[in-house]
Amino acid sequence: MSAMQSQAFIDATALAYLAAAVLFILALRGLSSPETARRGNLAGMLGMLLAVAATIAQPAIFAHGLLPIFAAIAAGGVVGLVIARRIPMTAMPQLVAAFHSLVGLAAVLVASAAFLHPASFGILDAATGEIITASRIEMSLGSAIGAITFSGSVIAFLKLQGLMSGAPILLPRRHLINLLLALFIIAGIVAFVGNEQAALAGIPAFWWVTAGSFVIGFLLIIPIGGADMPVVISMLNSYSGWAAAGIGFTLGNTALIVTGALVGSSGAILSYIMCKGMNRSFLSVIAGGFGGEDAAAATARADRPVKAGSAEDAAFILKNAGSVIVVPGYGMAVAQAQHALREMADLLKKEGVSVKYAIHPVAGRMPGHMNVLLAEANVPYDEVYELEDINNEFAQTDVAFVIGANDVTNPAAKTDPSSPIYGMPVLDVGKAKTVLFVKRSLSPGYAGVDNPLFYQENTMMLFGDAKKMVEEIVKNLD
Repeated sequence: MSAMQSQAFIDATALAYLAAAVLFILALRGLSSPETARRGNLAGMLGMLLAVAATIAQPAIFAHGLLPIFAAIAAGGVVGLVIARRIPMTAMPQLVAAFHSLVGLAAVLVASAAFLHPASFGILDAATGEIITASRIEMSLGSAIGAITFSGSVIAFLKLQGLMSGAPILLPRRHLINLLLALFIIAGIVAFVGNEQAALAGIPAFWWVTAGSFVIGFLLIIPIGGADMPVVISMLNSYSGWAAAGIGFTLGNTALIVTGALVGSSGAILSYIMCKGMNRSFLSVIAGGFGGEDAAAATARADRPVKAGSAEDAAFILKNAGSVIVVPGYGMAVAQAQHALREMADLLKKEGVSVKYAIHPVAGRMPGHMNVLLAEANVPYDEVYELEDINNEFAQTDVAFVIGANDVTNPAAKTDPSSPIYGMPVLDVGKAKTVLFVKRSLSPGYAGVDNPLFYQENTMMLFGDAKKMVEEIVKNLD
């Protein structure tokens, strides 16, 4: 290939990467609203296809053969297709956490390969024969962030999957341990950047940085309780983006750098918005394990009297209401009750009842979880409201219909300083004239906190599977 042809190819690749970056930005813009989310996904997929094609078309890739690359793409595509078809929406949060862990692990593996075989990555200094300083910075940061992302995402997956307690696991002197470990990692990075041969106990500083980052990733996520898990997911999403950007620097791939930076920055912004909406400190989230140190998870106080009702009772109350606000939660997702819920709402609207939906920022197990489920059931977008837009309406509402939501409606977040969820804004459903609460039992929510709302005078508990209960209500409405 002549110099002119080579330059033309470089220009074409840069142009393709630029177009891919624009498509990624349009994808993020589209994903900001349920109405445009499908177009956003399509733009993101097209951008990724363009970026991959431009990368594979490079002469250096051809020189090493395309068969292994296409084999890896095919294998990954088949696995992704199978997972996408089999995983239910209720398991999507832990699937996202698992995917984040893979991005983090990829960053660690690429950085490790660059450390072991720097000549293959073209990062050797011709004068000294050592890895150039800029690359040592990129490798150490990429490996550290990737390791934290991997181990933190594994813990998030275990908590979301129910393989580990969703309650905060508070280790003694955990903040001191995290601080010392962070200082150790920083010292290791500084040592490695200053001298490639830096070692401790005969082990290169690079490996100490990686190992320490794996450990601190576990320690940062273990103390975080279930009620705050959506923030953890968005935070790990940000980490995975920065880890991907680190890979891009190591590989010298502009598209990967831009993509990682977009994911990292958007995830950080989302985490900040959610923390602000939950009255949490963004810095304490990054430090890991936010919430009260002495807060103990409460157990359900089954000895307190509750008012239990039937589907027939609920149908009568709903049919005679003038306004209803539906508050969905993870229980609705587990029961897959969104379609029956929309059918119930349609029947009520035919009777002249005003129906709206109230979405808490952390309802479910990941940001936007409830919005996706309601969109799947074709609930009109203009009937769905965020917490800050509808919370003041509960006091003038006849019925608050809570289906599978617990922690996000718990008034203890406002009244009990010892509660693990204290300070988190909640939906003021208790201010409605009547609260219909669909739940299997009086057991605490994911955060392990008893809900005083169960025992209020204006609350009627509808015990049972959410889908079956709503279907019975629909039958009684006909």
